[in-house]
Amino acid sequence: MPKYYTSKEANEALKVVRPMIEEMMRIGEIIRAYQPDLWALAQKAAGNGGSPTLSKLLPEFDRLHELLHNVQDRGIEIKDLVTGLIDFRALHDGREVYLCWRYGEGDIQFWHEIEAGFGGRQLIDWD
Repeated sequence: MPKYYTSKEANEALKVVRPMIEEMMRIGEIIRAYQPDLWALAQKAAGNGGSPTLSKLLPEFDRLHELLHNVQDRGIEIKDLVTGLIDFRALHDGREVYLCWRYGEGDIQFWHEIEAGFGGRQLIDWD
C-alpha cells in the first residue's frame, strides 16, 4: 500500500529529502560529464580488467544508488534528477494525486493529477 502524505507531512519530509536531492543532482552532473565516454570505458574495462575513470566513478554510482533508495523508501517518487523534480502521493477529494516539488522551490505549494504531470500543476488550496 502506498504512503500518502498530507502537505504538512510532505513539507516535513522535504526537510530531510531536499539535501539528498541536491546531492543526487550533483552526482548526476559528475556522471553526465563522463557520459559520452562511459560505454566505451565500460567495454574497454571489461576487456583489460579495469579503468581508472570507471573506478573513480564507482563511489558516485554507489552513493547515488543509496540516496535513490533512501528517498524511494519514504514513498517519494523521483521524476527528474536533472531538475530535482519529486512527487509525494496524496489523497484529494477521495482520489490519488501528487504533491509536486522541484529543487529550488521553498515549501511544497503545488499538486497535480497522477496522469497530468508537471504541466498540470495547481496551487494547493486545501489542508
